[in-house]
Amino acid sequence: MGELKFYFNYLFEAPLSSNYLKPNRNCNLTTWNPGCEPGWACSVGTQQVDLSRADMPERTGNCSTCCEGFFCPYGLACMIPCPLGSYCPLATLNATNGICEPYTYQLPPGQPNHTCGGANMWADVARSKEMFCSAGSHCPSTIKKETCGSGSYCRMGSTIPKPCYKLVSCDANSSSQNIKTYGILLIVALTTMLFIIYNCYDQFISIRARRLAKSREAAARSARETARARQRWKAAKDAAKRRALELSGTFSRRRNPADSEQLNMLNEESQSVNGSSLSPIHESGSLPQGLSSEKKKKKKQPATKGMHTQTQIFNYAYAQLEKEKERALENDDSNVTFSGVISMATNPEIKKRPLMEVSFMDLTLTLKGKNKHLLRCVTGTLKPGRITAVMGPSGAGKTSFLSALAGKAVGCSTTGLILINGKKESIHSYKKIVGFVPQDDIVHGNLTVEENLWFSAKCRLAASMPKAEKVVVVERVIESLGLRSVRDSLVGTVEKRGISGGQRKRVNVGLEMVMEPSLLILDEPTSGLDSASSLQLMKALRHESLEGVNISMVVHQPSYTLFQMFNDLILLAKGGFIVYHGPVKKVEEYFSGLGINVPERVNPPDHFIDILEGIVIPSTSTGITPKELPIRWMMYNGYPVPPDMREAAGAMLSNGRVDVAVGINSINIGTTEQSFAGELWQDMRNNVERHRDKLRLNFLKSKDLASRRTPGVFVQYKYFLGRIGKQRLRDAKVQSVDFLILLLAGACLGTLSKASDESFGAAGYTYTIIAVSLLCKIAALRSFSLEKLQHWRESASGMSTLAYFLAKDTIDHFNTAIKPVVYLSMFYFFTSPRSSFLENYIVLLCLVYCVTGIGYSLAIFFEAGAAQLWSVLLPVIMTLVATRRNTGIMKIISDLCYPKWALEAFVIANAKEYNGVWLITRCGALLKSGYDIQNFDTCIVVLIFTGVMGRMLAYFGMLIYQKK
Repeated sequence: MGELKFYFNYLFEAPLSSNYLKPNRNCNLTTWNPGCEPGWACSVGTQQVDLSRADMPERTGNCSTCCEGFFCPYGLACMIPCPLGSYCPLATLNATNGICEPYTYQLPPGQPNHTCGGANMWADVARSKEMFCSAGSHCPSTIKKETCGSGSYCRMGSTIPKPCYKLVSCDANSSSQNIKTYGILLIVALTTMLFIIYNCYDQFISIRARRLAKSREAAARSARETARARQRWKAAKDAAKRRALELSGTFSRRRNPADSEQLNMLNEESQSVNGSSLSPIHESGSLPQGLSSEKKKKKKQPATKGMHTQTQIFNYAYAQLEKEKERALENDDSNVTFSGVISMATNPEIKKRPLMEVSFMDLTLTLKGKNKHLLRCVTGTLKPGRITAVMGPSGAGKTSFLSALAGKAVGCSTTGLILINGKKESIHSYKKIVGFVPQDDIVHGNLTVEENLWFSAKCRLAASMPKAEKVVVVERVIESLGLRSVRDSLVGTVEKRGISGGQRKRVNVGLEMVMEPSLLILDEPTSGLDSASSLQLMKALRHESLEGVNISMVVHQPSYTLFQMFNDLILLAKGGFIVYHGPVKKVEEYFSGLGINVPERVNPPDHFIDILEGIVIPSTSTGITPKELPIRWMMYNGYPVPPDMREAAGAMLSNGRVDVAVGINSINIGTTEQSFAGELWQDMRNNVERHRDKLRLNFLKSKDLASRRTPGVFVQYKYFLGRIGKQRLRDAKVQSVDFLILLLAGACLGTLSKASDESFGAAGYTYTIIAVSLLCKIAALRSFSLEKLQHWRESASGMSTLAYFLAKDTIDHFNTAIKPVVYLSMFYFFTSPRSSFLENYIVLLCLVYCVTGIGYSLAIFFEAGAAQLWSVLLPVIMTLVATRRNTGIMKIISDLCYPKWALEAFVIANAKEYNGVWLITRCGALLKSGYDIQNFDTCIVVLIFTGVMGRMLAYFGMLIYQKK
C-alpha cells in the first residue's frame, strides 16, 4: 500500500518528461539493486508485511524480471498489477536499437547478464501509450490480446469488442464505426417531421379559413336576403295602410268595422315584425301562433345564449349588422332633426358605453432640460359623443397635447389640471376603455387583417362578453372601415408586400375601435389616405360617437367635406397656445368678429393655418397679427394671461384700464446663461428624472376605475400562444435557414475536430459551444427585437406583458428542443465520441436554453445592431476566459461564464466512459482543467439557472424599457 501511494503521488507531481521515481528506501544512491531497473522487481524475502501500513517495506532479495500482467516502474522494486484495458507482455530486446519492445526502456549499461523484463510504467496515454490495448484489438486480460472481428469495433483500451449498429458495416480490426448513415437518417426524419408539421398546419389553417369564409358568406347572404324581405314586407305594409286610409277617408260616413279591424291587424303585424329579435332563418317565414308566449320567455335570456357553432354566431352577427344598417338609413345624419336626435339617444337598441369627459385647465407642458414650452395655458373640454379635431401649424404641439391627455408625456414637466368626468383622476385608471392610435402604423405584418383585429378584441373587450357579441364588434369594424375585401390578406412588412398603405392605416385605427373605447385619441389617422378613404374613416368614427365615444384626433389639411363632419375644433398656434376651441360651425363666425374672413373657394382650416404659419397676412385694417390671436382667445374667454404676454395684452386694449389676470401655473423662463459644468449637471439631472418618470409610469399601479374586466393573464397567455405560434409557422423559411446553418456548422466542426482520447474531445466541444451560442443567440434576438413597437403599444393598452413573454418563451422551447438534434445529427456522428447521444443532447439542450435567455436580455436592453454585436462577442470572450487555468479573481469571473460549465459537462460526460487503463489519463486531464467527475449534475443546474436568470432579467427590462 505504501509503494502504491508513493508511486501515484509522485506520478501526478513529476513533470511529463520524467520516466523514473525519486529516491526511496529500496532505490537510492547507496542502494540500487537490479529490481530498481525498469521491468524488474524484488521480493521482501521471509519478512511479514502488513499491507494496510502506509510505509514502504524493504525489497532486496530474489530480484528478477517483472511477471506478465504486471508493471515494474523505474526506481521502485515492486510489481504492480496492470489495470484492465492494458496489455502487459514480457518485453523482447531489439538488437538493432537496444530497446525492450513493445516498451521504450533500454537495458542498463555495464550489466551484460541483465535482460528485458515486463512493463515499466502505467501513466497517462501520452507517456505510456505502449501499455494500452491498441485500437482495433481488445484485451480480455492484461496478458491476452485479440483482434476485433468483422461486425464489431474496438477502441484503444477496450476489454471486449462492441458490436456495430445495424446498417453499419465494420471490417476486421476496426477501431470505430462509421455512423454517418445514422446522422443522415436522423436529418431525413427530422426534415420530414418539420415539413409535415409546417405543411399540414398551413393546410389546416387554410382549410379552416375557407370553411369560416364560406360560413361567413352564407350568413351574410342570408342576412341580406332577410333584410330585403323585411323591406319588401314593410313597403307592402305601408302601401296597404295608405290604401286603407284612403278607403277610410272616402267612406268616412260609412265606416266598415271590418276595415277598421283590418287596419288594427296591420298595425299589430307591423309592431311584431319591427320588434322581432329572431335569427334571420326565422324572420323570413311566418310566425306560428304559439310562438308569442315562448318569445316572451326567451326575452329574459341573452340573445347569444346557446350559440356554439360558427354558423349560429355568424347568422346572429350579420343579422345585427343589417339591423344597424337599417337604423342608419332611417336616421341619416344629413336629415336628423332635434326629435330624431332625441329618439336616437333614447333608442334602447343603440348600445351606449361609459361616458368620459376630459377637461383640462391651464395645461402647460415644458420640456425638461431645455425649458421649452410645448403647450401653454391650454384650457378646454373634450365632450363625449363628439368628434374633436386638433389642428395647427407644424410645431404647435398637437401630438404633445394628445400625449399629455393620454398620460404619455415623458421627459416633460406638466402643470395644470386634467379632470376625468369632473374628478382629478389619472387617465391610466381608465386605460382599459381608452384607445390611442399612434401616428405610425404599428400592426403585425405577418398576420391577416382579421387576425389583427380579432386578437385585439379578444384581449381588450370584457371577458364576460359572449363570443357572438365580439364577432359583431369585429365584423362591424371591418365593414365600417371598408376592409372586407382584404380581411384574409396579410398586412405585410417591409420585406414582404401586403395590403396598401391606406388599408394598413385603417387597420391601425381598427385595432382601437374593436375594443369599444369610451375615449378614442388618434394621431393623424387620415395622413396618407385619399379623400374617399378619409371620408369612410370619418363615417366609421361618427358611428362610434353616436354610442357616446369621446373622439379627439390630429388632422392635417382636411377637405371641406371632411372638416364639416367634425363637431368641435381645437386650433393651436406655435408655442402651444389655443387660438380657438369650440364648435366647428362657429369658427368662421369667431374669426369674422376679429376681422379675419375666409375668402371664397378657400377651405377655412387651410386659411386659418396659413395665417398662424405666417404665410397669409390678415387685412391691415384689422391690425391683428398671428401672435395676438392666442391672447385674443384668452381675453375672449376670461382665461388668465401669462406674465410675459401681459404687456402685449395691455397694448391691445384701447382704453388700457381692463385688468389682465396672471396665470398661477405659468413658468417664467430665464435667460441666464449657465457654465459648462452647470449645463452638464442639469443634463444629468434631466436624464435621471426622465428615467424616474418611465419607472413611475411602468411600475406605479393606478387604481382601476374602468367598469370593464378584461381577460386575465392565463387567458391572454392562451391567446398570445395561438398568435405567436401562427406567426412562427408563417416564418417557416426563416426557421429552416436557422436549421440549415446549424446543420452545416455541425458538419464542418465535426469534420475538423476529431474526438481526442487525451483531452476527451475538449477542443471540439469548445468550438461547439462558440458556434451554438452564436447561432442561437442571433435567433433569440428575433423573438423580441422585431416586435418591440407592437409590444409597447399592446402593453400600454393594458395587455399583460407577462403573458406575452411567457408565450414567446413557450413557443421558443420548440426550437430549443429541435436545434440540439439538428446540430448533433452532424457533429456527433462525424466525431463519434464515447459519450452517448442522449448525454450530449442534454448538455446541448441546457446550453441552448441558457444562451436563449441571454439573447432575450440583449434584445430587450440594446438596439438591434448593438445586440447582434454583443451576441457575437460574448461567446468568444467568455469561452476564452473559461478555458484558461485561472486563479484568484479570474477564477471567480471564469465561474460566472456559462461556457465553463457547458464545457465541463461535455468533458465529464465523455470522460465517464474512460475506465480501467484510462483512469490516470482521466484524472490527470480533469485535474489539469479543474473539473470534478461528480459535477455533471451541478453543471446542468448552473446552465438552467443562468437561462432562468437571463429570462427574468429580460422580463424586468420589458417592464422598464418601454417607449412612451
